[in-house]
Amino acid sequence: MPKEGDIPILRIDLGSPTPVYRQIVDSLRALLVHGAFAPGGRLPTVREMAIDLGVNHNTVAEAYRLLAEEGWLELKRHHGATVIPRPPPPPEPARREDFVQRLRELAARAVADGVAKEDVAKLLNDVAENLKLSRKETL
Repeated sequence: MPKEGDIPILRIDLGSPTPVYRQIVDSLRALLVHGAFAPGGRLPTVREMAIDLGVNHNTVAEAYRLLAEEGWLELKRHHGATVIPRPPPPPEPARREDFVQRLRELAARAVADGVAKEDVAKLLNDVAENLKLSRKETL
């Protein structure tokens, strides 16, 4: 995890079938969940992020809008994006089932791509442990 004051680095793959705005949303959400940005902190401006990633500013703006809809960010014109406290949503059985299905598909894809089953299990465990250690106020 980055030190206080460090800005985490996002990586996007312009050749990926996943749209760039979705890659930005997913990467930022992961950083937010793990506490890389504390509530009250500011994200880089849309323009700064777009320049850093080499993408159109509308792509970054769409990613920020989606994260604001999810309750992670407050967007103010000319003030940028501010991280806001986000209480966890109430648990829903359907969300858990959807997560389990996506996790199984992701693990199967990794194995199909040549990652050893033992490595997949270890990596999943490592991710779970890191999640436990992340800032509780952001979860």
